[in-house]
Amino acid sequence: MPASITPADGAEAHDDLVFLDEAPLETGAPKPHARRDTWRILIVDDDADVHTTTTFALGNLELLGRPLEFLHAYSAAEAREVLARVPGIAVVLLDVVMEQPDAGLHLVRHIRETLGLLELRIILRTGQPGYAPEMDAIRDLDINDYRTKSELTRTKLYTTVAAALRGYQQLHALQRGQAALKRIACIGAELMALQEPRAIARAVLAHAAGVLLQEPDGVLCVNENEAPHVLGAAGACVDLEGRPLHHHPDPAVRELVARALRERASQYTAERLALYFAGKSGRDFVVGVGLREPLTEGRRRLLEVLASVVAVGVDNLELVGRLNRAAFFDPLTGLPNRTCLVEQLDHLLAAPRRAGTTLALVDLDHFAESNDALGHQFGDLLLVAVAQRLEHQLGHLALARIGGDIFAVLGDDASCAPAALHALFKTPFSIDGQDVQVSSTLGLVRLDEHDGSGTDALKDADIALKRAKTRRRGGHFYFSRSMGVEIRERVRLMHALRTGFRRGELFLVYQPQIDLASNRPCGAEALLRWRGADGQLVPPDRFIPIAEYSGLIVEIGAWVLREACAELMRLRAEGFRAFTMSINVSQAQFRHPQFVEVLRRVLDDTGAPPAYVELEITESMAMEDPRHLAEILAAVKQTGVSIAIDDFGTGFSSLSHLQRLQVDRLKIDRAFVSEITGSARGSNIAEMVIQLGRNLGLSVIAEGVEDERQAQILHALGCPLAQGYLFARPLSPDDLRAWLGERKA
Repeated sequence: MPASITPADGAEAHDDLVFLDEAPLETGAPKPHARRDTWRILIVDDDADVHTTTTFALGNLELLGRPLEFLHAYSAAEAREVLARVPGIAVVLLDVVMEQPDAGLHLVRHIRETLGLLELRIILRTGQPGYAPEMDAIRDLDINDYRTKSELTRTKLYTTVAAALRGYQQLHALQRGQAALKRIACIGAELMALQEPRAIARAVLAHAAGVLLQEPDGVLCVNENEAPHVLGAAGACVDLEGRPLHHHPDPAVRELVARALRERASQYTAERLALYFAGKSGRDFVVGVGLREPLTEGRRRLLEVLASVVAVGVDNLELVGRLNRAAFFDPLTGLPNRTCLVEQLDHLLAAPRRAGTTLALVDLDHFAESNDALGHQFGDLLLVAVAQRLEHQLGHLALARIGGDIFAVLGDDASCAPAALHALFKTPFSIDGQDVQVSSTLGLVRLDEHDGSGTDALKDADIALKRAKTRRRGGHFYFSRSMGVEIRERVRLMHALRTGFRRGELFLVYQPQIDLASNRPCGAEALLRWRGADGQLVPPDRFIPIAEYSGLIVEIGAWVLREACAELMRLRAEGFRAFTMSINVSQAQFRHPQFVEVLRRVLDDTGAPPAYVELEITESMAMEDPRHLAEILAAVKQTGVSIAIDDFGTGFSSLSHLQRLQVDRLKIDRAFVSEITGSARGSNIAEMVIQLGRNLGLSVIAEGVEDERQAQILHALGCPLAQGYLFARPLSPDDLRAWLGERKA
């Protein structure tokens, strides 16, 4: 139990933190070489003014060469969550009395005993001096300081925090130094137990980082063909493993490592280190790292001890070097193989940050036919030429040949985008004096959406590649979670859909769209429905993904276009001429090479006026490869058909992309409309979309309007159009004409 806290008789509950007038602190301007690291200070107080005042008092100061970074918690419970989630908190400014009179001391005990944060410094503050912790509590719980808020002038607060940071810094350095000595003592046995060169290299880098009191981030190199070659790497350099050092982005590190190998001695600068190890087998090794701070004499001596201990263990690299090449590299192209790629994926997926990374499999189209017709020697030369082009164009990414005619590219989303990879094959390959044109099909998986091992990621990418090849050669497909749906149900539904489409089980319904100013209909959205052979309706969110997976959506989509345009013409014949037909288009259908031609043919055959036809694409479609999408949209716009972005606001699209796409209408997602009467957030987002549309000269329509209050708010915000159950549910063609007839002027 925490120590008791007893209020003094007649103590006034006064919890304000006020700084007296005083001269400004002399802190000095930041030095040019000041580190970018910050001291993390957690303010725990249930009074928001205390947070504001403390931040104002200390926000622009620099202590011990670093600026302060403030974290905020307004209760002990919230502080526990922050402490468990955020590493490296140096000082806690803690209010004693919060939810409960002893909430602060309960939190102190949690920090010391449950979380085991012994280096962290704690400063207790209170605005109620009568609630004073007992002396044994301050001693036993290692409380750094205790102050009443009324006595904390700006100078005193600065002094108190500075003293606490010095204590934290000393304890932290001491603990890290002790850990480094323990690791050095054990490193010889550890390295002898390792056989794989990369594991040895990473262990050496980890031990060097321990001595340097920083995270592992660097390379271990050896001279190969008179040039430094990266045997192992850690941190941001991990993609350099197995590659020449000249790919390293820091020229200063490259120069320092080369000098260490040339002079056979360690090299030091204020910002970088090249630590030299003499190998008994005649090959010398160097660790190249950046330094977060200049080396002290003590750390330099520790590094010398480390180098002498490691020199024997690192010699094992030479003994297994040839086995490493055979195990991890493709003998034909020299690229890493499947095993090496899986290891890289495992390493990447184990890291806390992998957002913005894509794995792409590149399959050469019709390679087997060329191999059979022109011979295996020709095929081998082609594979080598493709590998060389990948290395030349994508040398900054992780590459591999994982078997046959399939290559892998692992890197950032932009570099691995389908358009960028397809562009590599636009120029013919020169094989035996003749130009050979090759195309590729891509299967891709975004790793921030992936859960599992490197093998699982590779399997997902392979599934996406197979999907792309079943749709059309020369295309691409991204793996998505929906592919994990149980395969038997998917196949059953796919066959039923194909049969149902042939039997005419699919049909369209139409949901009217209303002009909010006049309350008159101005158009309708065509919606696809499926009533199975058993008479039951199959939800669109079940059968449309199956149609896309099977490629049937292209044929179904063409039918929907034709049927909706034909219905538009029937409505015009009955006098409803100022009426727009909105038609949803799937990604697979929209990106099909013949889509624009199909659209033109439908318009010609039905006579539907393009000015009254609108195609709806989702915002997620607009986000993927916007440059290629813009080209398709430009071709669509030439037909006179307009474009709307459906579900706008859910896909975080770039405004620059939005302008480039030149769409005509934004559609506010029903999720924001449903919140508009009960959530300021919903109203704000709807208003933002409406204002955005107005600024960009785009029309705006809200979907999912279900009550009069929603319609009134949207109209007041300036939204011109809406659709939803308030006006009409999706109607059959006959019901739509009857509904329109009742509202005809």
